[in-house]
Amino acid sequence: MSTPRRVLIALTSHSRLGDTGRSTGFMVAEAAEPWRVFTKAGYAVDLVSVAGGEPPHTAYNPDNPDERAFMEDPDISRQLKNTPSAADLVASGAARTYDAILFAGGHGTMWDFPNNPSLASLARDIYEKGGVVAAVCHGPAALVGLTLSDGNYLVAGKNVAAFTNSEEQAVGLAEVVPFLLADKLVEQGARHLPADNFTAQVVVDERLVTGQNPQSATGVAEAVVKLLEQPGS
Repeated sequence: MSTPRRVLIALTSHSRLGDTGRSTGFMVAEAAEPWRVFTKAGYAVDLVSVAGGEPPHTAYNPDNPDERAFMEDPDISRQLKNTPSAADLVASGAARTYDAILFAGGHGTMWDFPNNPSLASLARDIYEKGGVVAAVCHGPAALVGLTLSDGNYLVAGKNVAAFTNSEEQAVGLAEVVPFLLADKLVEQGARHLPADNFTAQVVVDERLVTGQNPQSATGVAEAVVKLLEQPGS
């Protein structure tokens, strides 16, 4: 029997939405929908967060069957109570055991995903051994500052999707987030391909899969599965 594919879903540990007094965290749907796709494909799914422990979450809708199944799944519930930190996984060398990493969104990612050496190390190790790096909505904040072993940005010269400036303005947070995500990715050499606000947009460029918004979460995971199921992958 072949060993099942293993996918790592990375979550933010940041709980404060700037100076608004509001809370944030990872968006539950952006972890739950990929988890459903991956588990349906027979993959093992593990969680990791920036700081470890119990990561904060936002926008949980218990009436959504995917979100409820995710939050009530015994294995996921156990993991969410005490996720390993990204630094712990790097130190253990665990990255080499994963076929893909998916960075879930939520506004919290805008503070603790960019230029994070541990997250970058996980993604770089997975990518450079032939795995897939994926991110959805604000999850591509993890790609900011992420360089490969040759010193080049992972996104340089690649087509990407991410939460757009227009969408950030639409939710009233363009002046709250520390930077505009699409602009920052373009600064690092990416070609940002926006779709209409809050419509699904999934962009695949080699083994980098990115999605624009929450509406893209399922499509991002499906694209990851398609890449991993290609002959020779």
